[in-house]
Amino acid sequence: MRHIASIVLLCACCVSLIACSSSSVPFFYQVEIQQGNIITDDMITQLRPGMTKRQVQFVLGKPAIDDIFHENRWDYIHTRADGGGGAPDRLTAIFDDSGSLVDLQGNLAPDNWTS
Repeated sequence: MRHIASIVLLCACCVSLIACSSSSVPFFYQVEIQQGNIITDDMITQLRPGMTKRQVQFVLGKPAIDDIFHENRWDYIHTRADGGGGAPDRLTAIFDDSGSLVDLQGNLAPDNWTS
C-alpha cells in the first residue's frame, strides 16, 4: 500500500510541475514585462538634426546603453512582451564630435528623418 501511495504522489508532483512550466494552460497568467526606455512617436517627431545631447536626453530620457567606447552613440532599447520575450524596439542616436545629433537608426527611426 505504501508503494502505491508513493507512486501516486510522485505522479501528482510530475503532473504539477509539467502544468506549471507550460504557458499553454488556459488559466495561466503571464505578466507583461517592460524593460528599457519607452519611446513614443511623439518623442521621435520632436527630434531634429543639430540638437545637443542634453536636448535629446530631455526628449528621450537617459539612454539604456551609454557606451564609454562609443561616446557619440546612444542606444535606446525597449522590450515589451508576455514573460519578457520578444524582439526589442531600438533607436540609436548618433552624434558628431561637437555633440550635435546627426542620425537616427533602428526600427523606431523614421524613414524620412534627414540629417
